[in-house]
Amino acid sequence: MSKIYTVRKILLGLFVLLSVCGWSQSQYKVMAIGFYNCENFFDTIHDPNKKDEDFTPSGSYHYTTEVYRQKLHNIAYVMEKMGTDVTPDGPAIIGMAEVENDRVLSDLVEQPEIKNRHYKYAWFYTPDERGISTAMLYNPKYLTVISSRPVHVPLEIIKQKRPTRDILYVCGVLSGDTVHILVNHWPSKFGGEAASAPGRIVAATTNKKIVDSLLQLNPDTKILILGDFNDNPTTEGITDVLQAKADKNDMALTDIYNPWISMYKKGQGTENYQDEWNLIDQIMISGSFLKNNNNKWKYYNSEIYSRDFLVNKIGRYKGLPHRSFTISHVWDNGYSDHFPVLMYLIEKK
Repeated sequence: MSKIYTVRKILLGLFVLLSVCGWSQSQYKVMAIGFYNCENFFDTIHDPNKKDEDFTPSGSYHYTTEVYRQKLHNIAYVMEKMGTDVTPDGPAIIGMAEVENDRVLSDLVEQPEIKNRHYKYAWFYTPDERGISTAMLYNPKYLTVISSRPVHVPLEIIKQKRPTRDILYVCGVLSGDTVHILVNHWPSKFGGEAASAPGRIVAATTNKKIVDSLLQLNPDTKILILGDFNDNPTTEGITDVLQAKADKNDMALTDIYNPWISMYKKGQGTENYQDEWNLIDQIMISGSFLKNNNNKWKYYNSEIYSRDFLVNKIGRYKGLPHRSFTISHVWDNGYSDHFPVLMYLIEKK
């Protein structure tokens, strides 16, 4: 990571902290929404229906009970810290990727770092061959869930036999405001970017159909689209299919706003591959978070949560996210190969 990029991150963090806190201390309430790819967040038990053998005590990662407990602690520590320099309760919602099952989630919410927030979770079994799912933690102090369900991403229409993660769809009331939340983990670039791109277009199209159906019923509908999209904010699935826009002033009520487009163009990222930063973890919102008539929750700001403790300090990967395991599958007591992202909403007191 270059010194220039590090300075940019520090300045961005200070800007978010000072500006949002300024609002919150006057006439506004602040809420944080987060997303985190937790990188291979497995338990230690082999699921005979999934290819999860690597993450068992006898597997290539030597994923013992001790390692699992430390992984739980590390992920909980990140979630404890996320957004608390702006709001003491941390994120009201945290979308998650690479979560194996509900056992992992039930263990996570009982970790001492976050137990007093009383997080609940939404999760469904996944068709993914490795068994990694999308999931969502939510603080019942802020969000009351009305319904949730998995949404199939039909890769079979492009004759792809390997299934991908479902989209987690959650509808709820967010401190008096009805919201619809889509948690995504789009198909990876396994097999090459060009060969895998059609799968991400299918995932984008599936999201767009949900969004369009909701907005057709009510143009004021508030929608959050969170995820690891395995695509940067300027790629076809996001800018052409979802038609996400970077300019708040160019937004119609039924448009999708993506603040990460401008960040990506400035060289910022959440994941680094072959010494190139990618900003594949994003939170997008419908236009009613920018233009609404009910004076409820509105968009204020976003940040990549790349605090110092999440950054690798030594060796070849200095400056990159401190991942859980080394390339040679040795436990490194890290967190994830992705930085989390945060979005801040404000509402008049």
